[in-house]
Amino acid sequence: MEACNHVFYRNLRKIYPVADRAEGVYIWDTDGKQYIDGSGGACVVSIGHCVPEILNAMQTQFKRVPFVHSSHFTNPAACELGDLLHQMAPDESLTRTYFLSGGSEAVESAVKLVRQYWREAGQPDKYKVISRWSSFHGNTTGALALGGHTARRSHYMPIFQHTPHIEPAYCYRCGFKETPETCDLQCADELERCIKHEGPDSVGAFIAEPVVGATAGAVVPKDGYWQRIRQICNQYDIKLIADEVMTGIGRCGRNFGIDLWGVVPDLIVMAKGLSSGYTPLGAVMVKDDIHETIKNGSGVFVHGHTYGQNPLSTAIGAAVLRYIQENALVERSRNMGAYLMDKLGDLSALDIVGDIRGQGLFAGIELVRDKASHAWFDRDLKINIQVASQAFQRGLITYPGSGGVDGIHGDHILLAPPFTIDEEQIDTMVDMLKRAIRAVENQL
Repeated sequence: MEACNHVFYRNLRKIYPVADRAEGVYIWDTDGKQYIDGSGGACVVSIGHCVPEILNAMQTQFKRVPFVHSSHFTNPAACELGDLLHQMAPDESLTRTYFLSGGSEAVESAVKLVRQYWREAGQPDKYKVISRWSSFHGNTTGALALGGHTARRSHYMPIFQHTPHIEPAYCYRCGFKETPETCDLQCADELERCIKHEGPDSVGAFIAEPVVGATAGAVVPKDGYWQRIRQICNQYDIKLIADEVMTGIGRCGRNFGIDLWGVVPDLIVMAKGLSSGYTPLGAVMVKDDIHETIKNGSGVFVHGHTYGQNPLSTAIGAAVLRYIQENALVERSRNMGAYLMDKLGDLSALDIVGDIRGQGLFAGIELVRDKASHAWFDRDLKINIQVASQAFQRGLITYPGSGGVDGIHGDHILLAPPFTIDEEQIDTMVDMLKRAIRAVENQL
């Protein structure tokens, strides 16, 4: 079966195989070819494909009420999902969750929540949101402005507002020419310098991914980084937004990626694994002081989307979280992640593998032209796409990325399989990836 004639595809020159069915960690196309979903789609599928318990939750909610608008009703599914997320939160002060349709919506909602909070708290000049280069926060214009990926931003820069950015916490390519052994967290201290330059009274928030995902490939900061960031935000009265769209809901082997460092943000943005891909679903969890300030002020968050707090989607999200809890899948992500990182170590002997990093079932492999100098490939070679294509031909789905070096250069492969993957499947996945990389090396 060929691709449809009347669908506008993301890549207009690519011929896509047609997905026919899926189960567990596998997807089959209409030709009967089997693929290991080594990236969970786009780091989405956490509990595996076609889990019967999720189908049961869908059908149950569908038979009761599939849709009501959030301006008219609340619903039991949204209440349950809010309770479950509060139980998973890094701290009991994170009390309220605002539900949306996806990550980009959730990021922009978080920014608008912070902006309205500061207005109602009597500090209307605090409107700026600082973010980092080599980051990704979504593809809507507001979220894209916060992102730090030049290739994604370049087409659309004239239509979005410029926002301040700082260096990422990227040890393999430290912007301060330090090593983890010698560094004094200059990348974190740059936040304080940026706040001073922008004017502390004008800065409302700092947003970052606990572990960088799409733009650089599972970049893990040095221990102490997030603690320093929290201290700086406290010192200058700035809200800390953790973008957990990729890293949240167990992906990094903890409930949330930020839990790895014991830091409590003021807002948590989530999506992807929140519904494991069974429905579009995003959310923003906030500390009680943000909710109470708006409640006791105007009483209305001036924002909304048609499918916010959707009963069918929130029922699916609640079913996913129950399934994760009942099957101890956060712990499984941590344990299988350790096994995955150990197996990926075998790739370090390959000529173009420069760095292997990650947390839980969230792993990145950076591809380089020269291992000693960390020199990158010419972007026109599209090494990441070559490796991903070779892997796909062998039946492994990966998440290729580029631009980690400076927004333009740099190649990596991201792996984020379902938490239900087992050791034998990991062995197969890593072997497929190894053969794919070797095939590209031979072509070079």
